[in-house]
Amino acid sequence: MALLSIETSCDETSVAIVDRGEVLSNVVSSQTHLHAEYGGVVPELATREHLRNFGPIAREALRSASVSLSDLKCVAATRGPGLPTSLLIGMKCGQALSYSIGIPFY
Repeated sequence: MALLSIETSCDETSVAIVDRGEVLSNVVSSQTHLHAEYGGVVPELATREHLRNFGPIAREALRSASVSLSDLKCVAATRGPGLPTSLLIGMKCGQALSYSIGIPFY
């Protein structure tokens, strides 16, 4: 029972594939370099980067775990705490993915 898990609460986009409690892959894209010049996380920039990074990160997590979309049983995303617009990206990407392949979203 493979689960695709999404984390976008702040400035890192992360997708993990978990099967029966075992982490098969965990791919993270950090935005540290992007926010460094501002001395902290800029929410609007973080949100744009999550949108840009989600697809490639999700594909890499699936590839790395040797799991296909048809192997997934559900999708989950971080609900909080975090930056509201960053959380929204993970939630909406997760909902869209789960809806498109007909599996539950948590």
